[in-house]
This record gives sequence, C-alpha cells and structure tokens, in this order.
Amino acid sequence: MRFLLVAAAALPLIAESIAGLKWTTPAGWKNDGQARPMRAATYIVPGDAECVVYFFGAGQGGSVQANLDRWKAQMLGPGGKPAEAQINKRTVHGLPVTTVDSSGDYTGMGGPMAASKTTQKGYRMIGAIIEGPGGNVFIKFTGPAKIVTANQQKFDQLVNSFDKEH
Repeated sequence: MRFLLVAAAALPLIAESIAGLKWTTPAGWKNDGQARPMRAATYIVPGDAECVVYFFGAGQGGSVQANLDRWKAQMLGPGGKPAEAQINKRTVHGLPVTTVDSSGDYTGMGGPMAASKTTQKGYRMIGAIIEGPGGNVFIKFTGPAKIVTANQQKFDQLVNSFDKEH
C-alpha cells in the first residue's frame, strides 16, 4: 500500500488549458471545480488565499495596462493611498508575460459582479497577464501576505508552466 501511495505521488500533475494555452496546477493547490463566468480555474490555496485564472474571450478583458492599473488600485498603502506595485515583463515559452506584485489593504473583493466590497488588511496580490494566441489570460493570486509569500514559488511555477497547446 505504501508503494502505491509513493507511485501516485510521482504521477505528473494535471494540465489545464484555455485559449490555445495549457498550464499545470502547482502541487498542493486544488481547483475548486466550480464553473463561474470568466474563470478558467479557481485554486484554493491553503491558508485562506485564492489564485484565479481568468479568460474573458479573444480581444476581451481590457489591455494589459488597463488591468495593471485596476489591480494596482485595489491595493491601498498607509493613509489609504495606492500601495507601491512592482511591474515586470518577461517571456515564458515565447509568450509575453507582465507581472504585478503589491502588498497592503486589498479592496478588490467587490467589483462590479459582487454585491458588496470589503477591505482585507495585510494582503498581498501577485498577478500575471499572459498574452496568448487566443487572447489574454489573467492570473490573480490574493490572500494574507504571509500565505501568498509562502506560495510565491508555486505561483511562479504556475506562470512558468504556461505554454501554447500543440
């Protein structure tokens, strides 16, 4: 029995896909499996954090800059001013990727689709926008700063696993 458990743990992780892109879910993250509009996947991260892969459709969801601006505005620093945000650009498997990283009080829980807006203190948000052949895919990882920081390597693995479907 122990051998079977070890063998099962060695199996490759399940790849997911949308818009001509595929990716691999990080170990220990579970897709909640609930169908939701615009969400390709919703990962529940232990410790009360969430990582969502959004796809709005080809040519939909706004520009890279518009999304960065919206995400940055969802994080507040001292005195209620916008928190600092680090923006980086890189290429993953030939795909342009822009990332954002910000910490502070997260106000992005509401939005136009939610009934109310709440502020979560001591949060961190790291996000990535992957410019794929079928449209942009948006990844947003939010939660208590210590949980997001502890899972940053898994977020990076998720982003780095994005590739074109062949």
